[in-house]
Amino acid sequence: MPTVRRRPLPRARHLVPTSLATLACAIVGTRATAVSVDSAWYESLRKPSFQPPRAAFPLAWTALYTDIAVVTAKALDELEPKERRRLVIALAANLGLNAAWCWTFFARREISLAVPVAAALAVSSTDLARRAGRARPALGLALAPYAGWTTFATALSWAIAVLNLEEQQVAARR
Repeated sequence: MPTVRRRPLPRARHLVPTSLATLACAIVGTRATAVSVDSAWYESLRKPSFQPPRAAFPLAWTALYTDIAVVTAKALDELEPKERRRLVIALAANLGLNAAWCWTFFARREISLAVPVAAALAVSSTDLARRAGRARPALGLALAPYAGWTTFATALSWAIAVLNLEEQQVAARR
């Protein structure tokens, strides 16, 4: 029986579009975040004790965005056309939610509204890992850190919303 040889790297026909889509999401997210992350508003927010140091976020997101682009491209290489289309739709929805959270929390400063967006992103990230795992279980496992990080981000968003609920209510009355 012949052995199946897998390509170690994804094909360019999938890697280029997944990389461009992920890069677009990163750019949108960075633009949304940049308007507030250095602001007095963000500095004044009460944050939970489990808030990572500020330097952790760009490091984590660079690794996660790279992981998303490469792993989904590799999964697209290996999936049948019907599952491939479903993964593309799931990836587009996921990246849309990713960018939407940045805009909701940082650009719009709608902390409470950012919580369900973060939760939807965590569910979507888990689904993305599941779909990649259909191509090969190792690919699903490779996206597990993304699902874990977005789940953690949901808890962090919720904690920030709860800690700052009174300020949000006052701001809403203005």
